[in-house]
Amino acid sequence: MKLYPIHAGNFKLDGGAMFGVVPKSLWQKQYPADDNNLCNWALRCLLVVDGDRKILIDAGIGDKQDARYLGHFHLNGPHSLQKSLHEAGFGFEDITDVLLTHLHFDHCGGAVKWNDEKTGYEPAFPAATYWVSHAQFDWAINPNEREKPSYPTENIMPLHESGKLKFIEKEGELFPNICIRIFDGHTRGQIIPHINFHGKTIVFMGDLLPSAAHVPLPYIMAYDVDPMKTLEDKKSFLNDAAENDYILFFEHDAYHECASVVATDKGIRIKETFDLKAIF
Repeated sequence: MKLYPIHAGNFKLDGGAMFGVVPKSLWQKQYPADDNNLCNWALRCLLVVDGDRKILIDAGIGDKQDARYLGHFHLNGPHSLQKSLHEAGFGFEDITDVLLTHLHFDHCGGAVKWNDEKTGYEPAFPAATYWVSHAQFDWAINPNEREKPSYPTENIMPLHESGKLKFIEKEGELFPNICIRIFDGHTRGQIIPHINFHGKTIVFMGDLLPSAAHVPLPYIMAYDVDPMKTLEDKKSFLNDAAENDYILFFEHDAYHECASVVATDKGIRIKETFDLKAIF
């Protein structure tokens, strides 16, 4: 098995929304904001190559939305999904499976592209099977008013209509060396892949823990549909992570790619941060 961090660029979101009820005077010490209270966040995907399978976890925002839509998110940085895959030695046509932690725009937008005539949309990875939890799909196609802007129809229905979208019904092994856990606090049915890599467990954190700064329990996004469930999920997961020495791979942390955690008298805290290549 080989693992490749795939950087799909950066985007900006309001710091208060990202850290919820935690005062800015606290979170800004770890994660700085600009004069507009915007913090820069990564769009970091992960490519897992295991035998004949080439599994991409999440796909970033993509580029099919118009400038007005994308302008809300201040896309920046030198990376793109295509460029990063190419640097790793792969093309879109090589991907066999795409795991979507959930269907918010910044996690699945890059999975769909315009067709050549720009008359409609099609899956961006032509040979891939796409995977999402059934609970998340049902939630996304019948969105509540609060989450609806995060679920553009053009990010979701082309995958479903292509016949290439498959549903994950329960937790457990999806592929050899990849197990799925499901968490409902951020949004219903978010899948969090756990990867067995040379005896270590690499966890793709999605929006359960967007960054290293979100490890303390009260640091919960205002975007979460059920923050008390997030609190419960985080506490359980972090205890497991500390006990089993998980490596946390952050999708949105612009400063830290990975971290380990440790139990302290103040709760679970970051033990150390590092790049994924440090464990190869």
